[in-house]
Amino acid sequence: SEGGAEPAAGAPPGRTPGDRALDAFLRLIADKGFAAVARRDVAQEAGLGFAELYGLHSDKVSLVASFMARIDAEVLAGTPSVIDAEETARDRLFDVMMRRYDSLKPHREAMRALRIAALRDPLLGLAIGPAVRRSMAAMLEAASIPSDGLGGALRQNGLLVIHQAVSRVFDKDETDDLSKTMASLDSRL
Repeated sequence: SEGGAEPAAGAPPGRTPGDRALDAFLRLIADKGFAAVARRDVAQEAGLGFAELYGLHSDKVSLVASFMARIDAEVLAGTPSVIDAEETARDRLFDVMMRRYDSLKPHREAMRALRIAALRDPLLGLAIGPAVRRSMAAMLEAASIPSDGLGGALRQNGLLVIHQAVSRVFDKDETDDLSKTMASLDSRL
């Protein structure tokens, strides 16, 4: 039914409709690519009515932003509350970004699909830009590096450039410890 579909078969108990929608979206874009996935597909895969999905996410960009926020939350949960005075800003940022890649590891195919879609569709790239900037700002702040003002904007853009380059290595890094990703991040920081 339109308003209250049954939960998707195999959906973990206790998952919110928003979690189910995001999980379904990630599975679908990993399998089919971003452009081939319609919101109706996401609703059906998540066991939601289309109206319910629309109330949660009015477009696919909202789902992308929700995914980035989920990854940010996972990374930030591992951020120590007290900064080690002996650690450099570079070391803290390295640790934060590696936590990010660890969180992204189960979603590698979905990330690849998003990256390809943004390269093919510049309007999509522009639409998800604010969410990406928020993520980069959060990563800087987690490393106790200011992300506000003009200097912060420059740092966000610099980290984004590094992240884009390292992500291409991450896409192909099949090592358990992400050693290739670590080496790429280390050399670029």
